[in-house]
Amino acid sequence: MTSTDRNTGPDRSAGPASGAERGARRRPEATAGTPPRPPLPRRAAERLLAFARRPYWDRPDPSYRIRRWPDLTALCFATVFFWSSLTPSLVPRPWYLQGLVGGITAVIGYALGSGLAWLCRTVAPWRPPARFRTRCWQAYWLLSPVLAVWFISESARMQRQLRVLQGLPPSLTWHTPMIALIALGLLLAALLVARAVRLGSATLIRQLGRLMPRPAAYAVGALVSALLVLVGVRDIVFDRGVVDIADRIAEAANDGTKDGIRRPVSRLASGGPGSLIPWEDLGFQGRNFAGSTPTRAALTAWTGRPARDPVRVYVPSALPAAFQDDSPFAAQARLAVRELDRTGAFDRAVLAVAGTTGTGWVDPNVAEALEYMYAGDTAIVAVQYSYLPSWVSFLVDKEKAGQATRALLDAVRARLDSLPAGHRPRLVVTGESLGAYAVEASFDSADDLLASTDGALLLGAPDFSPISREIRRDRDPGSPVWRPRYRDGAHIRFAQFPETDLARPPAPWAHPRAVYLQNASDPVVWWSPDLLLDKPAWLDEPLGPDITPEITWFPFVAFWQTSVDMAVSYGVDAPHGHRYGAGAVDGWAAVLPPPGWTAEDTTRLRAFIGHRAAAY
Repeated sequence: MTSTDRNTGPDRSAGPASGAERGARRRPEATAGTPPRPPLPRRAAERLLAFARRPYWDRPDPSYRIRRWPDLTALCFATVFFWSSLTPSLVPRPWYLQGLVGGITAVIGYALGSGLAWLCRTVAPWRPPARFRTRCWQAYWLLSPVLAVWFISESARMQRQLRVLQGLPPSLTWHTPMIALIALGLLLAALLVARAVRLGSATLIRQLGRLMPRPAAYAVGALVSALLVLVGVRDIVFDRGVVDIADRIAEAANDGTKDGIRRPVSRLASGGPGSLIPWEDLGFQGRNFAGSTPTRAALTAWTGRPARDPVRVYVPSALPAAFQDDSPFAAQARLAVRELDRTGAFDRAVLAVAGTTGTGWVDPNVAEALEYMYAGDTAIVAVQYSYLPSWVSFLVDKEKAGQATRALLDAVRARLDSLPAGHRPRLVVTGESLGAYAVEASFDSADDLLASTDGALLLGAPDFSPISREIRRDRDPGSPVWRPRYRDGAHIRFAQFPETDLARPPAPWAHPRAVYLQNASDPVVWWSPDLLLDKPAWLDEPLGPDITPEITWFPFVAFWQTSVDMAVSYGVDAPHGHRYGAGAVDGWAAVLPPPGWTAEDTTRLRAFIGHRAAAY
């Protein structure tokens, strides 16, 4: 045997090969007389033409779970759901959130369509002929991109109309390609995750099938897979992911102080001289609330008559060590009453108990409107039950809002009952958003609210607030849910434009009074899980004054649209979205005006508070 026979590799002794020789080695087909490969543009055109003739791919084996072509029915459902998400909702939204809404709703549509297709194949295992499937896919690829561009362009037009309706300039940046790409990216990511879960479940069932009968393997494998997904989403993604990150961010923010806020020099504000609660322990919102108390000089300058330093008491969720016990809400309430006693709050004309949002925020417009109206002869008390954002508080500790506020109200009323009847301040309650829920959850019904207080001013109460739901459910016939009339407006009235709305019911308005400021376009008021499957009453005719007539309800879509609306509900001006501006002035003037208060005073204070509100 020669060396050539033994060595089948290249002859390295011949020196470096030329470029032509190397090319020939890489392309042996060229030496066999076959034609060279066509250029890249031609190959691309040929593949595109082949795809146009058969625009789908059949998996060669049923075991393919990740590498398989999307289901046409599911894809059509996803596309229609995406189109439906382009309709306007309660408030204008930016293009990137439109892409987010479109992607989420497309995922929902794909899941529903996929489930329906699977059910049809199971019940009637008929497969349409290849020619019919090809024509359907060709129609989809031809029509869906064109219609998507048209629908997105139309959505921009409808968004501009909604902006004009809510007092915003009509100019709008609407990135059509980016909206489509964001939605498509979310759909593909969700599809990949779903198929990975399916592949993992099939693998688990196959392994279990070696140890137990096939039916038992299916049952156990499906149960274990479902539990793993549930635990992974709830405990890892949500609790240890979203909530934990939100908690850390909120905790860090709670240690800060807003620019321009200083420790009060008045002994009548928590955190000031002689306070039972150190300034450092008040938290971010507590320091903002106490440190922004109007001074006697500022109140005197506005009223033109001698004023008093207002009382502001705030009890944080983290109590000083001396007040901690097994019942934190009761301990907060006791500390609040001691602070009220220390500051002489029970000698004031009005004592307001304010419900707070998740972070502990109290609307400064509501507080200052009452203080300027009464020339400082007021006391306002609030407790913090959480420092988390309201949406997180709603998900994880909504009950704390009502428990903390009810404990505070019970302690304050017990202290008031111990005073002589003629020497008690008038008790009012107030709250905005989750703070309104906290107040409502402290009473058993609307009648209990009226019987237990001298008045209430609640702003943007969420749909799950118990008394608001009671009023909307039992509203007078003929009144819309976005401005319900309750018992002919004898004690409770709703308003979006308080100057005119509060005067609408012609019946006499008796005391005590409760005023609800409620914007028809406030997504916080209307958000509910019921939106997934039920058309809400606020979409019935007549629509609210700032709701576009092009708004529609579509299953699942309306829920996600309203959810995203809550994130941008502050992007409009009052009285739209979740902004109420200086409406608290008219609210307090209607609920409990001081002696001698006139409509001209309301107009002047509204302008003053409105000017200050623009700075917040």
